[in-house]
Amino acid sequence: MSYGYKIGSLPITTVQRLPNYLRLVRELQREGLEAVSSARLAETLRVEAIQIRKDFGYIGITGRPKTGYRVDELVDVIEQCLSWNRVQDAILVGAGNLGRALMGYRGFATHGLRIVAAFDVDPGITGESVNEISVHALSELAPIARRLKVRMAILTVSPEAAQAAADKLVDAGIEGIWNFTGKRLSVPDDVIIQDQDIATGLAVLSAKLTARAAPLR
Repeated sequence: MSYGYKIGSLPITTVQRLPNYLRLVRELQREGLEAVSSARLAETLRVEAIQIRKDFGYIGITGRPKTGYRVDELVDVIEQCLSWNRVQDAILVGAGNLGRALMGYRGFATHGLRIVAAFDVDPGITGESVNEISVHALSELAPIARRLKVRMAILTVSPEAAQAAADKLVDAGIEGIWNFTGKRLSVPDDVIIQDQDIATGLAVLSAKLTARAAPLR
């Protein structure tokens, strides 16, 4: 399923910026601040103030003259837009080093995500509990996924095993896959894939460091 440049009525670039806005306004909320200007947000986040006002306009928030935006309203509306104001259950396939790290990541709770079960093919891992999350044999995926009524899966297997695991997820009724494998997956059009490409992120970081170190001409 392709979303092009928009997800629903929101530009995808706006959706990508919303978590950064939310992280900052949550901090301001904890500090007891009641209102914040787009100028202050722009200075902290290094985003143009006009871009912030456009993004907030897309999600239906309007600032007040000489006051700015109400912090509580920003938190509530952004959480609703991202569906982070409610818990969404997910399963994880691939309980190796990366999978275990994600199972131990407490930050998911603030983003409305809860891993409720994990799966692996290694009999030395199955039957264990990692951070109170049970690891099951991959052969049990379909019945457990259907019983738990999950729609999302996190895929952290090796690239070689990725497509076969994705096929099992599709057969189990999973509608969205967060793909950490680096492998391009082939799935039906009604299944959403979100690729988390570590190699791409590293490439961008390395290129920026190289550009910074290059001598001026």
